[in-house]
Amino acid sequence: MRDEAFSPQAFNAQTQKLRSAVQQGESLSTRRSGPLGQIFFCDGCCCGRSEKGFPPLPREMIKERWKSLKLNGTIQLTISGCLGPCDLANVFYLLGSDGVGQWFGGLSDPWHYETLIHWASECQQAGELLPIPAMLNAHRFTRFDSVPIAPQLCSLGDRKLHETA
Repeated sequence: MRDEAFSPQAFNAQTQKLRSAVQQGESLSTRRSGPLGQIFFCDGCCCGRSEKGFPPLPREMIKERWKSLKLNGTIQLTISGCLGPCDLANVFYLLGSDGVGQWFGGLSDPWHYETLIHWASECQQAGELLPIPAMLNAHRFTRFDSVPIAPQLCSLGDRKLHETA
């Protein structure tokens, strides 16, 4: 849906404030203290799809346990669409509040997920992001080869991506 479909009055005050900041070129950040990290479980085109020969993702069990243990304030849980790579299904990505991410794939047993729930609970008790348990190290992988980013700025020339009135 395009922004033109909504009048500015259709947005709540927070959204209006964020839109204004973006339009003025300000950087966005949250002022409240957030979780220690965020874990993204892939539930996309292959991960969790037993009809395609992949182990199931115990989505409801994870969500129920995360909620009952009140872990979202410590490690935010996100069950997303495809994260790729599909040949390593079932994939999860852990993003620390420091911006450092870790990729894991090939989860196939219920104990993998139980281990992650227990780990998140230990992070909550410790008040810090603890290392992922060593028993999951065999599932760690590098998602992208390191490619240097060009130092020059991307130039769009006279093209305008989106213009608001």
